[in-house]
Amino acid sequence: MDFDLRQLRYFVAVAEELHFGRAAARLHIAQPALSRRIRALEDELKTPLFVRDRRTTVLTAAGEQLLADARDLLAAAEAVHRRVTAAAGAKPVLTVGFMPGIVVTPAVRELARHRPDVGVRLLRTSWHDQVAVLHDGRVDVGIVRLPVERRGLTVRPLFTEPRVVMVPATHRLAGEESVSITELAGEHLLQDPDAVPEWRDIAVELRAPGRPEVPRIHSVEEKLELVAAGAGISVIPRSTAMFYTRPDVIGIPVPDIAPNHVALAWLTARRSPLVDAFLDAAASLVPGSITTS
Repeated sequence: MDFDLRQLRYFVAVAEELHFGRAAARLHIAQPALSRRIRALEDELKTPLFVRDRRTTVLTAAGEQLLADARDLLAAAEAVHRRVTAAAGAKPVLTVGFMPGIVVTPAVRELARHRPDVGVRLLRTSWHDQVAVLHDGRVDVGIVRLPVERRGLTVRPLFTEPRVVMVPATHRLAGEESVSITELAGEHLLQDPDAVPEWRDIAVELRAPGRPEVPRIHSVEEKLELVAAGAGISVIPRSTAMFYTRPDVIGIPVPDIAPNHVALAWLTARRSPLVDAFLDAAASLVPGSITTS
């Protein structure tokens, strides 16, 4: 069948909200019109996508499968649109994504030295979207912090860097030159415990009922605000801590936790001469990095 992209967007909105009213408001359309579009899609597919009554809306197994596939289809369509728009320009443009704390300027300068004909755009990413921006075409190549979901991507190691624990300036450990992970066993970690397995394996709060909920954090700034307020601690790359210096939060080295791994990533199916040129530029700045094959 020929999928209507607008219809898929409507379906994804309902599937994510699990509420027709909220989805309609998000899409800026009337709820009855949205309901008709979803029914039409179910008729085309010859299967129900939602089970709904007066109080709840839940996805069927078919709906769960369509949601997984629809997101990829919509991302691919958006990527095509972005690439076509870029190709229509008079000057080739490479868009590079980068994570907080990573300085991209030296690589951009190196690229400009070898390819002065190429324009470069930069997009700051986050833990939540550093891979999504590759799939939807917002960036051509990303400088990412591992781990990432590698499906459809080629990932090339670039460098590693130590991580530090961020604590309030009034914290009992704030004056220490370094701390061991055992000294943090009783602290509340403001991130997924799997992100710091050394802490996870000894954490006191993970062995007691009722661990305080960790709010969804969208940026480094939000994380540091919570640390400063005494809500908990956070482990972040050293360069990120240096970039976001503030007087009420202290970064302390933790030698016995694994470093952060920084890598280059791009869509395996979309490697291009421009991406290759940037890989060369980035690799030339990092001793021991893997060269372009």
